[in-house]
Amino acid sequence: MPLKERLAAEAPVRVSKARAYFQLLKFRLSLTVAFSSAIGYLLGARGELNWSRAALVMLGGLLVTGAANIINQIHERDLDKLMRRTANRPLPLGILTPAEAWAFCVGLGVGGLGLLAYCFNPLTAALSLLSLILYGFIYTPLKTISPVCVAVGAVPGGLPPLIGWVAATGYIGVEAWVLFGIQFMWQFPHFWAIAWVADEDYKAAGFKMLPSPGKRDLRTAFQIMTYTLLLIPLSLLPLEFGIAGKVSALVAVLAGVGFLILTLQLMRTQSRKAALAIMFGSFLYLPIVQIALLLDKL
Repeated sequence: MPLKERLAAEAPVRVSKARAYFQLLKFRLSLTVAFSSAIGYLLGARGELNWSRAALVMLGGLLVTGAANIINQIHERDLDKLMRRTANRPLPLGILTPAEAWAFCVGLGVGGLGLLAYCFNPLTAALSLLSLILYGFIYTPLKTISPVCVAVGAVPGGLPPLIGWVAATGYIGVEAWVLFGIQFMWQFPHFWAIAWVADEDYKAAGFKMLPSPGKRDLRTAFQIMTYTLLLIPLSLLPLEFGIAGKVSALVAVLAGVGFLILTLQLMRTQSRKAALAIMFGSFLYLPIVQIALLLDKL
């Protein structure tokens, strides 16, 4: 076959592979996680804010989070075939092999950890590695074993702002734990709302994400409400420890009350529509609070 025709025939495969590698990243999710680490860095920075350094933290976080997401997809590739929402991912479709995914994962992970260690400090890289291990190798297999997986997953989920703070300061101070605590607590209503909405898919794959006994009922709705309620006093701790001021505290309380109202609606109706509202509300709550903290500092 002439070279020109051969290249034309191979082009769709190359494009498909490139798209598949990008899909493995779960870019929007990874970017959201990386954004939290950049916020943590900017809140921990002293003096004039260095936006280029914050972008580097964000890039490192994006690469490490992408690697963790790939581990998750490699482990769950057969289970993903059973769920409508994941059946079209690159690994279930066979567009990429597990070996190709592992090679991409290692490249991203080593690159991200190396960047964080070289440009910031070894502790930042070590915490990022811990987060990757917890998410990829502990939380992921636990999803089919026990609902405790949500509590385990909430740890790497809550670490990004703490990691950003450590990148700026070089140590884990009480302020870093405050930022971790807010994002850690947020994980519970966020995860459980998603699990409520995707319950049929999750059960088809054997995932045990809803709190025991795993039903979409008043007990589960009450637990979602309880963890959301705890976010309100937690969100006042940045004011108490001097991370930010009164304006961001007010924004956080108002956002928390709005979030709480959504959970009360779920308790009242126990409907998929109410759980969907909590899921979208959780996507809004965290960036609103974090941006408010940053703007208050500025």
